[in-house]
Amino acid sequence: MTIDRRRFLAALGGAGALLLTGTRDAAALDAWPDRARAVLPPDWAALRNRLGSRLLLPGDQDYPVERLGFNELNDGQYPAAVARCTSPADVQACLDVARGHGLPIAARSGGHSYLGYSVPNGGLVIDLRLMAQVQVRPDGTALVGPGARLIEVYAALAAAGRLLPAGTCPTVGVGGLALGGGIGVVARKYGLTCDRIAAARVVTADSCLREASPDSEPDLYWALRGGGGGNFGVVSEFTFRTEPAPDLTVFSLSYPSGSAAALAGAWQTWASEAPPELWSSLQISGGTPPGVRLVGCYVGDVATADTLLDQLASAAGVRPKTHQVLLKSYLDAMKYMAGCANDTIAQCHLVSEGGVLPRASFVAVSRMFGPDPVDAGRLAGLMAGHDGIDLLLDSLGGAVSDLAPDATAFPHRSSLASAQVYADTSAAGQQHTTDAVDAIRDGLAGLGATGAYVNYIDATLPDWGRAYYGGNLDRLQAVARRYDPDGVFAFPQSVVYG
Repeated sequence: MTIDRRRFLAALGGAGALLLTGTRDAAALDAWPDRARAVLPPDWAALRNRLGSRLLLPGDQDYPVERLGFNELNDGQYPAAVARCTSPADVQACLDVARGHGLPIAARSGGHSYLGYSVPNGGLVIDLRLMAQVQVRPDGTALVGPGARLIEVYAALAAAGRLLPAGTCPTVGVGGLALGGGIGVVARKYGLTCDRIAAARVVTADSCLREASPDSEPDLYWALRGGGGGNFGVVSEFTFRTEPAPDLTVFSLSYPSGSAAALAGAWQTWASEAPPELWSSLQISGGTPPGVRLVGCYVGDVATADTLLDQLASAAGVRPKTHQVLLKSYLDAMKYMAGCANDTIAQCHLVSEGGVLPRASFVAVSRMFGPDPVDAGRLAGLMAGHDGIDLLLDSLGGAVSDLAPDATAFPHRSSLASAQVYADTSAAGQQHTTDAVDAIRDGLAGLGATGAYVNYIDATLPDWGRAYYGGNLDRLQAVARRYDPDGVFAFPQSVVYG
């Protein structure tokens, strides 16, 4: 998940990044499968007859803005067309016109793909932004369009007194987040976003609209819950199971210089043994020495949260130098974690969507810890001297670990934490920053954190198929071959190439 990360951390008084869902390596995006090379162009006129002005081609007035993804490092990518869909029938029409012409076809929910896979150069973007409805039903389930931004989902659910576990970035599209897993600030209590998918309507590569649920297309339903966006079809609607929304205690603490190793050692045990109501993110900022801070959320009262935080301080032997603990409503807590606590819902959007939040220019990679703590001194040492790079450790366990690794496509059920390595950079500094970020990623693997999170997709990740999907890769490949035998949705890190 991501927003203007510096804005978020400035609001909380530190440095680092957000949980998400750019092209760091241009060669990786050039390595689209051979079948993706253009042969004959699609009949764009036929699709224009269907979509009208919602089909944007180069030269159209809105194309220069609508072609862009979130990461500015991907701005050199120019899709052949952007189709702004409002219904499953629109998606079907896009596939009927574009399928078989050898060009990349990708769905875009929020455009936050780290590698820009949702805005393929020379390809068709099936843009789902206009499919953003959020309808809460009397039984507590919610019908949600894939293009709904997280802040919109949170606001609509809060109005109905309901909650969905998801990420912090307000501008991320719920579709991409949910399909890759959906790590968020109440995950230890309520599970991942994908765990809350009761059903999904999916347009598959053959333009068939299917219902994926435990009783209909069960293999597809399994794959959609953590198998990554873009692999199996275009989801046109989710049915999510929601929960009553309680008040939440949010917190932000910073610690003295030189205490990163002590905090990292104590935090790993503290976080894994904490009650499921507590989620936290330990953020180590590169430097000499590295800095460290803690942000998080507790499903409960301030007094209990303070008691738990005192336990961490005692275990680490380090007291925080700043300490903020606040009780907030569910919606206000989500805004606080998103870094837009003082903004209206309308302002918690990108500038291109009428809000105040800018896009970003960054590189980021991930690792997933195993069930056991890693060496804290070596962990902190990975960040020594790396000014401008942040390591975010987001606690898992709790409800996330209640499911078996093969119960859904998301395999990292026993992971103690996810690790994201993040750095803002310009295009000029991209290669230098990428080398440094990748070195930290590989250092984490040397400590035993060998998995990776597909929503933080990584162009140079070694053995990426197994890192993202573990023992679920073979089944995912079989599902992808069944529903997309011709590779209509193929891209460089498609499941089938893992």
